[in-house]
Amino acid sequence: MTDLALPTPNGYSQVASVPPGRRLVWTSGQVPVDTDGTVAVGDWAAQTRQVLRNVGAALAAGGATWGDVFKLTIYVTDTAELPTVRAVRDEFVDTARPPTSSLVRVAGLVHPDFLIEIEAVAAV
Repeated sequence: MTDLALPTPNGYSQVASVPPGRRLVWTSGQVPVDTDGTVAVGDWAAQTRQVLRNVGAALAAGGATWGDVFKLTIYVTDTAELPTVRAVRDEFVDTARPPTSSLVRVAGLVHPDFLIEIEAVAAV
């Protein structure tokens, strides 16, 4: 839902509320490492896709799905690749009802090869 008094968002919702009776599921920030410990060094699309796969696995562990997500927090080391990040994100989220979102540009993440980290909040 977006209030008309707010600017039109680019691929996210300005506001979301949790209906009564739903429980919340939070994920930790997920990084672009697969189960074998591999990182696609320098590849924004591959790292974003892996992070979102990891978020999906964390959501599933909490009994949630991508359809339950109402908030994403995205940390990036550079904003030049936002079109790539958004395009890959849209493979996972409901673009007709996108979650609220915060984007934070950071000087670096926990490992120098990491370009992106994402955490999610879902209402189940």
